[in-house]
Amino acid sequence: MDYYIRPICIGDGKGINELRRMPGVFENILGIPSERIKTNENYIENMDSNMHQFVAVKNELGEEQIIGTAGIVVYANSRLRHSASFGIMVHRDFQNIGVGTKLLEAIIDMADNWLMLVRVELTVFVDNEKAINLYKKFNFEVEGVKKKAAIRNGKYVDELMMSRIREINA
Repeated sequence: MDYYIRPICIGDGKGINELRRMPGVFENILGIPSERIKTNENYIENMDSNMHQFVAVKNELGEEQIIGTAGIVVYANSRLRHSASFGIMVHRDFQNIGVGTKLLEAIIDMADNWLMLVRVELTVFVDNEKAINLYKKFNFEVEGVKKKAAIRNGKYVDELMMSRIREINA
């Protein structure tokens, strides 16, 4: 399957909204089924210089379809400037075929080679084994558990706190 990774741009709100509301995706992120397209469009329009996001796009007959997205937000506080938080989601029909890996490669390249970040952190539901395995492949390590961190399907669920620490030799 042919797809490419590019920076997010204005006009991607509808495709991002479709991902965020998709069964098989929204249960593992902090989105909800009633999320509005305008919420996603506003997010993209209001991104600042500390926000870096990519989309995975499949182009079929001249029509772009967003099949995944990943981003980091560098903390604005000057004492946390070496750190960023990370998030990712991949269309349910395109999971387990390398899209998440390619998105994470783009994020790690941005973090390491362009932003010179030392720490990238994330949270992931404790039962999201596919995502946890992907993060471990990129040297993320579990730092702890947030008990009853979020609500999913009418129940409280725990999250793992994970980070990737990069040693800088310069």
